[in-house]
Amino acid sequence: MPTFLALDSEKPIGFLTVERYGVHSAEMLVMGVYKEYHRQGIGRRLVKTAEEYLLALGVEYIQVKTLSDSHPDLNYTKTREFYYALGFRKLEEFPTLWGAASPCLQLIKKL
Repeated sequence: MPTFLALDSEKPIGFLTVERYGVHSAEMLVMGVYKEYHRQGIGRRLVKTAEEYLLALGVEYIQVKTLSDSHPDLNYTKTREFYYALGFRKLEEFPTLWGAASPCLQLIKKL
């Protein structure tokens, strides 16, 4: 699967992996940036790079799944705010996809 890396000199500090579903859609499967590099635009650049790559392939929609706001985890509140700031919108909640203790929220964005 295509994976994009963010580097500080030659040290990996972040990554994002996507999977294409058919002709018109893809999903950001996993993304991470070391905490000491948060709030520096690295995640935003990773997403932009992935979106440009997918657009060049003709992909029109990208989705990402994250922990739903019905769960009180504050770290995932920040994660959802990050995705909303990039233009993602709520599509559907799956209360038991990852188990009842981890309700899943599907977000989508038109590229």
